[in-house]
Amino acid sequence: MQIVKTILLYLLVAFYLFMGSAHLIAPAQYYAMMPSWLPMQTILIYLSGCIEILLAILLLFTKSRKNAAKAIIAMLIAFLILIHIPQSIGYYKTEHADFLLSIARIPMQFLLIGWAWLFTKNQ
Repeated sequence: MQIVKTILLYLLVAFYLFMGSAHLIAPAQYYAMMPSWLPMQTILIYLSGCIEILLAILLLFTKSRKNAAKAIIAMLIAFLILIHIPQSIGYYKTEHADFLLSIARIPMQFLLIGWAWLFTKNQ
């Protein structure tokens, strides 16, 4: 079981390194997700990418893994409440073509939370 958990850890690190990098390399794709009421959207997109990269790196170290996983969970919950659910509601109201895609992101957030939760326990 420890081998599986180690593989899951490295996959989680790779996922957040990739997603964080995507914020920095192609920030334009994230503007559609940003609520209009949030100020400084470009800075927030870059900042969230940097935070994802930092948390991915912190997952690698036993001493910081538990707190990094908890921070990832907090980030995912914030994104769910502030971005994904309002986006889906807005897309539903406007009959946006990406409504189903936005709905699919919601259960993905719960899967990602569960994945990070695996690393909130003492190793």
